[in-house]
Amino acid sequence: MSARPPKNAQNTQNTKTAKNAKNAKSTKPGKPAKPARRIAAIGAIVALVVAVAAAGIAIGKSTGGSGKREPSAASGAANDPQQKAYDQYDKASARRQDGDPLALGKADAPVVLVEYADYQCSFCGRFTRETQPELIKKYVDTGVLRIEFRNFPIFGDPSVRAARASWAAGQQGKFHAFHDELFAKLRKGDALAEDKLVDMARTAGVADLDRFRTDMNGSAAEAAVKKDQEQGYAIGVQSTPSFLVNGRPLAGAQPMSAFEDVIAQAKAAKEAQAGDGKPGK
Repeated sequence: MSARPPKNAQNTQNTKTAKNAKNAKSTKPGKPAKPARRIAAIGAIVALVVAVAAAGIAIGKSTGGSGKREPSAASGAANDPQQKAYDQYDKASARRQDGDPLALGKADAPVVLVEYADYQCSFCGRFTRETQPELIKKYVDTGVLRIEFRNFPIFGDPSVRAARASWAAGQQGKFHAFHDELFAKLRKGDALAEDKLVDMARTAGVADLDRFRTDMNGSAAEAAVKKDQEQGYAIGVQSTPSFLVNGRPLAGAQPMSAFEDVIAQAKAAKEAQAGDGKPGK
């Protein structure tokens, strides 16, 4: 005769099995904590001041548009909790030096756009050919905007060589003509060899090509490019093109409307600060 478990023991076992099954069935993966999600969504903004002090964030990680748009530039600027952070970013990036050969617009323009770019970057070229002329016509020529270029070569020796060449062209007052010639089409690798760069300098109207070649290979060009790179890395730039508009980060090949929005916000913030009696830059 086979032994059977006591009835009470069997009932107890069934009850435990049912309870375990119920618990397993009702268990669901936990949702991420709200603070973590919030940090992930706005980390690039909250960390601005930390980034300036300790190179904490990566501007270039963003590739597209920003999040929700503010209802109006003026109302947003007046109430933006990140304005102090933007001001810190602005101080760390914009130079506003009279006679800067790599800049366009008045040194005291209310809005300064700082661009970090690489001459082998296709999106940098697109900005130069398509968006920058519109910005110049609408904002630079009217005194609202200043554009300051920063060499930020990240694609190897050809990029570094082109960056130094652009600085050398600037020593003869031809930075922008040479810059536009470089970005007239996508050029990579051997297309940025020294002799090719000299040919482009000739096309751009650089008068003294011997001096251009000497300057391009000199220690001053090396130091100038390194300074721009170090500034970019210090504030978290990781990709090109990356922009700061009075400290407001904007990354990637953005449409003209994105620049219009951020310029309006930056200008409104500057006017609000002036109205509050805060010193401008």
